Amino acid sequence: MTLNPELQRIQKMLQSLLKTIGSTIQLTYLVLDGHFGNTPAFHMVRQCQLHLISKLRHDTALFFAYTGPKSKRGPTPRLGERVDVCRIPDQYLKETKIECGLETRTYQMQLLHKDFPVPLNVVILLRTNLATKAWANVILFSSDLELYYEKMIDDYSPRFQIELNFRDAKHFWGLEDFMNVTQTAVTNAANLALFMVDISQVLLRKYRQNDPDFSILDLKALYRGYRYVTETIQMLPQKPDDSLVSQLFQKVAALGRIHPANLPVSSL
Repeated sequence: MTLNPELQRIQKMLQSLLKTIGSTIQLTYLVLDGHFGNTPAFHMVRQCQLHLISKLRHDTALFFAYTGPKSKRGPTPRLGERVDVCRIPDQYLKETKIECGLETRTYQMQLLHKDFPVPLNVVILLRTNLATKAWANVILFSSDLELYYEKMIDDYSPRFQIELNFRDAKHFWGLEDFMNVTQTAVTNAANLALFMVDISQVLLRKYRQNDPDFSILDLKALYRGYRYVTETIQMLPQKPDDSLVSQLFQKVAALGRIHPANLPVSSL
């Protein structure tokens, strides 16, 4: 199958990553969002010797394998009965949860799709409002037929957190503001922005123990104020007493914060 330019670019990056890590980390799965829940992306991932985890449209036509009699003439049909997400046999039910008036039924089975050459490991989550009977469904799939439904759901769920990480990198740490043009400089700037997302999340954990509303903007204001006070004190001919220094840190570090400061200077 000929891959489009988008998939060729992704495959090139993926192959470069696999070559870089070598045997240090054994990767098995590549998780892609619903935009890549199609046959070309399936082939792109399998060509890299990885398994794909992705999402199909909620109304995707999926079929059980044909189990009827063989045709006397012509090939035996490949596709059997089409799957109705509201009437899946109980033998495929893996889990049922009821929370806040919503029932979530999780099914797992091997199904066929007209465009995919092999069976797919499919997980269907059917959520029903017990009061109104309104329902919605999500269809996840993997090329790994042995992957258990809990693992598939867990692997796909961080997709939304990854999007939030990119949002923070753009909004707070300059991912969309840098002016570098060379490959090395662009790589360093992008890596630094994403690295700061990780660092900020680690620091936030400490401050949010006493201040649940503490945000990244508060964090930046705190450390910016800390730096201002430090530089100012170094310029003074005589260092102020510890009490005054503590008050300076407390006041200046609170400037520019979004939420009211209630953290002691000692927490820095």
